[in-house]
Amino acid sequence: MRLRDLLRPRVSAHLSLRTVRIRLTALYGALFTISGAALLTITYWLMRRSKAGLVVIAYDDSGPEIREHLKRVREAQLRELLTQSGIALAIMVVISIALGWLVAGRVLRPLRTMTATIQQISARNVHERLAVTGPRDEMKDLADTVDGLLGRLETALNAHKRFVANAAHELRTPLTLERALLEETLTDRGATLESYRATSERLLAISKDQGRLLEALLTLASSERGLDRQEPFDLSDLASQALDSSRLEADARGVRIYTRIETAPSAGDPALAGRLVANLVDNAVHHNVTGGHVEVATETRAGRAFVSVVNTGPVIPPQQVGRLFEPFQRLGERTARSDGHHGLGLSIVRAIATAHGADVTAHARPGGGLSVEICFPANSRAQVPVRAHT
Repeated sequence: MRLRDLLRPRVSAHLSLRTVRIRLTALYGALFTISGAALLTITYWLMRRSKAGLVVIAYDDSGPEIREHLKRVREAQLRELLTQSGIALAIMVVISIALGWLVAGRVLRPLRTMTATIQQISARNVHERLAVTGPRDEMKDLADTVDGLLGRLETALNAHKRFVANAAHELRTPLTLERALLEETLTDRGATLESYRATSERLLAISKDQGRLLEALLTLASSERGLDRQEPFDLSDLASQALDSSRLEADARGVRIYTRIETAPSAGDPALAGRLVANLVDNAVHHNVTGGHVEVATETRAGRAFVSVVNTGPVIPPQQVGRLFEPFQRLGERTARSDGHHGLGLSIVRAIATAHGADVTAHARPGGGLSVEICFPANSRAQVPVRAHT
């Protein structure tokens, strides 16, 4: 699909510009006709009211015959003036229409050039820009706006390509492994019940991992579409649920959890908001070190709901923090097959936060680990009684 299909309806750009040119020409011609007719009317009215005119003024002692004759001459001259002025106005209207057509074409020439360039831009050359030069006017502003749109489209297309490639790779790897296990089992003539059981258990583990990946991809896709509903929720409740689910893994890894849970009402999709908090806590526990800790806090400041998760862990280069919120991005050499995570947790957090209009702040801790804070918009409809969780 060409980019022009995204920027305007399926109509001929040449016909559209021709229509605008005709409209501008008609406007120029109408303005000149109206102003010319008004000028002619005013001139005729002034000449008619003038006591001195195109004829010699009769003296007061002139006879009635002379005054009547002069009056008829004056009326004839005024009619002649009106006729000649009308002919001149008609000629100038034709000339103004022709000049209006040329001026309209001149005015629309930059727009016609931009349209031709946009028609040639597709997904393959979306990196091209209009790059209009010249003084800062409406056409330059329009061109710069289109260039900005093309830049955002290029970024989105590149991100989509990377996402599709990474998703295909993540799905292809377990499928290849499943096929290899099945072929190995079928070609092994000495296979026993125990070997079949072991293969089945490995296949079941791979299938569960694929299910988690597909669930994460569906969550990411649904959150990027935006919210379908607006319901009140409390981040303190969501944080408590997420902590209950993560305590077993935290205990197994020797990670201590400290909490400061206060009421933090907001509104949106409670299920997606719950996934956001759960992913933050899960990421903090999973990417930690033995003997480390996780700090989870929720609160309300200036009417806005906050949730923050701080964890110890490996040292993260500050310039790499933003990359962690991209899909399928992991630190070091960890892969989905080695730790069971697919690098989608924080990208889902960012997508859900964006869908809720929330702000995400993240920075690397000097001693290792990550600090993430999500600030949800103020919600006056979702006020609940203040309470503290321990």
